[in-house]
Amino acid sequence: MTKARNAARGPAPDAGPTTRRRQVGIRLQALRAAAGLTAEEAGTRAGMSKSTVSRYESSRGNIKWNQVDQLCRAYNASDEERAALVGLAKNSRATEGWWVPRARSGSLPDDLGMLIALESEAESLDQFAAGIVPGLLQTRAYARSIKATPGHELEADALESLLDTRIERQAILDRKDPPRYQVVLDEAVIRREVGGPEVMADQLDYLLERSQGPSITLRVLPFASGAHSGALTGFISLRGPDPTCDVVYTENMSGSLYLEKPEELSLCTAAFEYLLGEALSPNSSAEMIAEARKQHLNT
Repeated sequence: MTKARNAARGPAPDAGPTTRRRQVGIRLQALRAAAGLTAEEAGTRAGMSKSTVSRYESSRGNIKWNQVDQLCRAYNASDEERAALVGLAKNSRATEGWWVPRARSGSLPDDLGMLIALESEAESLDQFAAGIVPGLLQTRAYARSIKATPGHELEADALESLLDTRIERQAILDRKDPPRYQVVLDEAVIRREVGGPEVMADQLDYLLERSQGPSITLRVLPFASGAHSGALTGFISLRGPDPTCDVVYTENMSGSLYLEKPEELSLCTAAFEYLLGEALSPNSSAEMIAEARKQHLNT
């Protein structure tokens, strides 16, 4: 099934993966907006045309690192951010995975805009959640109750902004052409109490409600299935309209990793399909979620 689907999608274009170019485009657009410049004004400052500025922001075609450097200087970007974007530009045709460090304490995650862009372009999402409910399926109260890793606590305003953004992300599941979203939750996700019994019960109710949607399939990987190497960490595979949009995203407390190599994508696809086979059926999963809800309220 996997081989047939990959064959139908055809080979990737010679232009290479576009994930790095999209990251550069997203950041350049944000920097320009922060500087209060139009694309034409930015081009004049950086010594290039308005169309080049727009092309870079929309991730069309290849990019030149020296022009990215010029734009960063025109926007008064920090030396750290300029170096990071120039590095991405220099490696924009590479296929190995790339790392985005987690933001410093008190600020929003640097990679959140990138993930949102990938989700909005995706036609299908396959996600395995090992520890907590995925962001696309979280209630606001549940998201607020997740404990921050020491050193990554957000200030009050930043936390509210992050919560707003997380809820807004969920709009892709309600659009007229939502992506197909398959989720496998480790049983620990529905058993671990986050925010107290009421918060957890509401969160599990929300999962049950969402699982009724035509584009969402929700399954639970039970403890009884044992340990699996594919379930060591959570990940999400995002597939777009062509293979250059395909990427696997995973994260930990220090940052996020994006994988683009065909063999890496195939490995994650195989792992997810294996976990699907080990997980409970959607109906049995719903029954377990409902049972876990009662257990939380009765403790």
